[in-house]
Amino acid sequence: MRRDEAISNKMDWVTVMIYVVMVLLGWFNIFAAVYDETAHQNIFDLSLNSGRQLIFIAASAIIILAILIVDMRFYEAAAYLIFGAIIFLLILVPVIGKEVGGNKAWLGIGSFGVQPSEFAKFATALAVAKFIGTVGFRMDRLRNQAILFMMIGVPMVLILLQKDTGTALVFTVFVIVFFREGMSPFLILVGLAAAIIFILTLLVENQLYLYGGILIMLVIAIVMGRKTFKRIALLTIGALLIAGVIESVDYVVTDVLKPHQQNRIKALINPEADPLGFGWNVTQSKIAIGSGGFSGKGFLKGTQTKFDFVPEQSTDFIFCTIGEEHGWIGSLMVIVLFVALLLRIIFLAERQKSRFARVFGYSVACIFFFHFAVNIGMTIGLFPVIGIPLPFFSYGGSSLWGFTILLFILLKLDAHRSQMLQRL
Repeated sequence: MRRDEAISNKMDWVTVMIYVVMVLLGWFNIFAAVYDETAHQNIFDLSLNSGRQLIFIAASAIIILAILIVDMRFYEAAAYLIFGAIIFLLILVPVIGKEVGGNKAWLGIGSFGVQPSEFAKFATALAVAKFIGTVGFRMDRLRNQAILFMMIGVPMVLILLQKDTGTALVFTVFVIVFFREGMSPFLILVGLAAAIIFILTLLVENQLYLYGGILIMLVIAIVMGRKTFKRIALLTIGALLIAGVIESVDYVVTDVLKPHQQNRIKALINPEADPLGFGWNVTQSKIAIGSGGFSGKGFLKGTQTKFDFVPEQSTDFIFCTIGEEHGWIGSLMVIVLFVALLLRIIFLAERQKSRFARVFGYSVACIFFFHFAVNIGMTIGLFPVIGIPLPFFSYGGSSLWGFTILLFILLKLDAHRSQMLQRL
């Protein structure tokens, strides 16, 4: 009893309240996305996504209770074991998993199924935090960096084999955590530069303009600085590498990416090119959000929803329902909630007394930010449609449980931060 009281007294209830509000809002909007006024449905109907989501929410409460009961030292001690178990499940998925929505990413027992890739996020966060939190760990050692990239690379590859590109891309945000813990920003800058060049190559039809721009910048860089052989050689090699990235874009898009992935890129560049084909999702999504106006059409009054214009509106495109029924005000409130949650998580991470807890906290923040930014971005046409849920809002048990585990392990560690030893 004393232990329970101690936890309740030290729990960050601000974050808990944000979580509860987001989960409830998500539940209501899932019902709105599937509601048919002619069928006299109610939110508790187990034949609807809203009814099933309520079961997932109840299961989340049990998960939260289990997380809070378990000794906080367990999460660090068992980090590698949990990571290994999830990796084993990811290996099993392509062999015995079932296909849902074109992705073979589910392990099922009868009608019940779970998506191990959703749990790989918290497992990887624990393993990364455990490794970085090791006594004597130094980020500037290449061996340590190689191990860290292997930790995030293995689940990425296994998830890519499940044809779930969106979830695989989530693991790239761990690079930000590595940077926070002392890794050189060079890799981040290189990655950003490569991404910008890739996008520019897609947007600019005549690549001669890009090559001309590279040549001009090379000449300026040479003229403005010291004209040593080493410097000129490095600048030239850099320019050639950039040109190589440009040349590789066509190959990657046409020969590496699958047809549906190519269509998503086309939809991002110009959704109006085929509004009834590959641009359908994004076009209808923007119509739904725009039709909500300033204050929205009202709860259960969304017309785009009623006529199923937007596919997957209770999952990946749940933000459309929010925008249509609650308008600009409702959309802003949801964004404010996410920003508040992210800022709170960063605050919790910064006040941790152990490196393990701090790294885990920043991993949680980065994962949530990626899902929040990309999900909303793809519904309004800023990002390609890669199929990732909006935390606590999108329908699905695996995603809800995965995000809940991430958040409440952090809250458990924070509640006992005074008991954790400082590790340098």
